[in-house]
Amino acid sequence: MIAYGEFRSGYSGDREDTRLVFYGLRYILETYLLRQWTLEDVEKSEKFYRTHMAPGRTAFPFPKDLFVRFIEKHDGYFPIKLEALPEGTCVNAHVPVYQITSTGEFAPLCTYLETLLTMVWYPSTVATLSRRARDVLEAAFEQSVDGGAASPLLPSRLHDFGFRGCCTVEQSVLGGTAHLLSFDGTDTLSAAYYAQFELNDGEPIGLSIPATEHSVMTSWPSERDAILNMISHFGDGIFACVMDSYDYAKALSEVVPSIAEAKVGAGGYMVLRPDSGDPVETVLAGLEAAEKVFGVDVNKKGYKVPRGCGVIQGDGINLHKLSAILAAVLQKGFSAETVAFGMGGGLLQKVNRDTLSFATKLSHVVYADGTPADIMKNPVSDAAKISFPGALAVKRVHGIPTVFPAEGGHVSPEENMLRVVYDHGPVQNDWKSFAKLRQQVAEEWTALPKAANVVSKPLADKVETTRHKKHV
Repeated sequence: MIAYGEFRSGYSGDREDTRLVFYGLRYILETYLLRQWTLEDVEKSEKFYRTHMAPGRTAFPFPKDLFVRFIEKHDGYFPIKLEALPEGTCVNAHVPVYQITSTGEFAPLCTYLETLLTMVWYPSTVATLSRRARDVLEAAFEQSVDGGAASPLLPSRLHDFGFRGCCTVEQSVLGGTAHLLSFDGTDTLSAAYYAQFELNDGEPIGLSIPATEHSVMTSWPSERDAILNMISHFGDGIFACVMDSYDYAKALSEVVPSIAEAKVGAGGYMVLRPDSGDPVETVLAGLEAAEKVFGVDVNKKGYKVPRGCGVIQGDGINLHKLSAILAAVLQKGFSAETVAFGMGGGLLQKVNRDTLSFATKLSHVVYADGTPADIMKNPVSDAAKISFPGALAVKRVHGIPTVFPAEGGHVSPEENMLRVVYDHGPVQNDWKSFAKLRQQVAEEWTALPKAANVVSKPLADKVETTRHKKHV
């Protein structure tokens, strides 16, 4: 039995850009599949399934003997083969991300593991969302920043604010680490720690700056006192202060001028953070206040850069709002480098499996009498949900990952991008450092076209042949 997982579409209403970044399978492998399961686990499972039923109904079927046999025969490891695209691969929609194969008496494990493996949708979707945000920022930097998208400031322009909105620390690690493929700004310390020590040999991956929040600001006798305290401790570096604890407009017009001398004397960089109101208006108000109080320089591209002061907008940010703010900032003559963004719920929580339509579908079976069959889903009511038949392979055609039938000699083992990462137990995996993954993502994402036909002619022919078969 063979099944595969794929992303079927891009963002709703945005059919031009269907590029995806795959990330997270390593976490699932190391956390679940590389665990050696025991007979005690089987006993607990059997007890659970005996009670997993409606009152008076038949107990939920649990193939206890199957699990006992794979523990005894395979040292507690799932007897399946799992192939997957390398971490950090960028693909268009409909390219298989992984392929599961299970044989003989263990064939049911193929669909049994579907739920677990399908969970790669989450870090992959966050990684894609984060990279899409980087596209928007890169365009703005190219227009208005000296050095363009190559500016060292760009990787810090989208900051992960999502830790406290996650439902578990595990979610924060998966989503927060995916974001770090494209940016280094994060307050999701769980992800930064995991990426640094588990994925990058201890070399740092994420960064942040000292910053106040409302409890800090309101605990001082005044906002001015709170800001002067920040200047005394962090004024020679970069620091941020939230400015809307009481009256944002008054804070800009009265408080900021009152601390200007101390801030300039310290020599550092102050980031103003509005946290309520219309995001476009509050960002512009912050930049205009910075211009008035600290003055501006005009860069080589003709855009204004306030001296030692900028704005970060961390409330209500999504791709649409980020784009709108940047457009307004540039229209007012300010450089994109003067504003940063914090994305919390919009980055780590406001996504789901349907955002990019991730699904795992059966593609090949061998029946009890030994008859093989390539199978596919082909709903008349929704052509977008069609799936591919048979065992699959992926190879680059003119640089684009393209799907082929695994049989027929279309793809050599060396060309196949679906690499074996687990085969009835641990296999040797050459995991790249996180720093190398970042580099790979940057190179592949830029090279990949926004939309592409990823179905090879041999596979298209097979789809047409299979879809017209009658399955009784």
